[in-house]
Amino acid sequence: NFFRDSSPLPSVMRLLASTVLAVASLQRVALQRHDLSYDEMLKSVVGMNQELNLKVTGGSDIVISDYQNAQYFGDLEVGTPGQRETVIFDTGSSNLWVPSKNPFLAGKKIYHHDKSSTYVKNGTIFKIQYGSGPVSGVFSNDVVKIGDYTVKDFAFAEVDDTSGLGLAYRLGKFDGICGLAFDSISIAGVKTPFHALVDSGELEQPIFAFYLGDNTVGELVVGGVDKAHYVGDFRYVPLKSQSYWAVQLDGVKLDGSVVGTTPTAIVDSGTSLLAGPTSEVLKIVAKLGAETVMGREYVVDCQSFNSTLAFTLAGQEYELAAKDLVLQQSGDQCILGLSAMDVPAPRGPLWILGDVFMRKYYVVFDWGKTRIGVATASAGAVLV
Repeated sequence: NFFRDSSPLPSVMRLLASTVLAVASLQRVALQRHDLSYDEMLKSVVGMNQELNLKVTGGSDIVISDYQNAQYFGDLEVGTPGQRETVIFDTGSSNLWVPSKNPFLAGKKIYHHDKSSTYVKNGTIFKIQYGSGPVSGVFSNDVVKIGDYTVKDFAFAEVDDTSGLGLAYRLGKFDGICGLAFDSISIAGVKTPFHALVDSGELEQPIFAFYLGDNTVGELVVGGVDKAHYVGDFRYVPLKSQSYWAVQLDGVKLDGSVVGTTPTAIVDSGTSLLAGPTSEVLKIVAKLGAETVMGREYVVDCQSFNSTLAFTLAGQEYELAAKDLVLQQSGDQCILGLSAMDVPAPRGPLWILGDVFMRKYYVVFDWGKTRIGVATASAGAVLV
């Protein structure tokens, strides 16, 4: 069976996922993904849909919910000496936040500003309001280190109230979020982590790239790309705006037939799924004969599912085969990495190309030239 199963990653991979590696002038952050059972994945997709709406419709630029347990996360350090924090590196938001208080029985790695010799009080309020409650704290300034790159006096949020995130955050395997989008969607308008890295002058190139391994360790490369992570050449797509990593979408096809004409797509490492306008997603799932179990996720019969979904960017079709579109399998039932979501103007309508897309394609985020580059990811890339 060619579909992804729920077998745990080998322990050696888990060990590797906790390390940060430096080779030549590139900095490499190993990315780990928490394993979910079939039932957990179903619940994750349901949680993702609701929170993703908040993320892209103006309710919030930062999001955490059940679905984030299916996300990739890695480590950075804050303060002097460095305090390690495990974060989701998210191209769909723009702030760095870490916890300064541990929710009950959560086991988070807490940032203690009184233990850092480089901490500078800021005090600006940081707050996001969810339907279930707030996520709030204050901005502080301190040293932030990603790989061996260091940003001094960086404004980030230390959060002491995560009640709006609920049980999912307490059980999650990460501490906070590192947003990698642009300043225009940053809360309080503070400089984004990557913008600060560019301004530091330490990067060889103002770019970063994600390799999201399929049931293997992933990697975020900062300051360049790793040729071992892709085959062929990059094809570049200019950004439509410097907010999200948004590009022109020329069309969506299922098995060669047009199923979508939405003009915009954003590439979002903080979203596990493909998400598109309801009318287009319903057209796709109807053609696939997919059914919904919990209201927002779609399940297909694994044995009969052999369709290909294609997104056209800058005149190039990027195909996702059946095996690429499946998040999890149980018996003959497969969960599709597809969700319906309507984003109102001016941000929408749009498609979100999340990790389902980024596992198949190695994406370089070119901050300097305001574009993305897309190439086919190497199936068996070996992390150096």
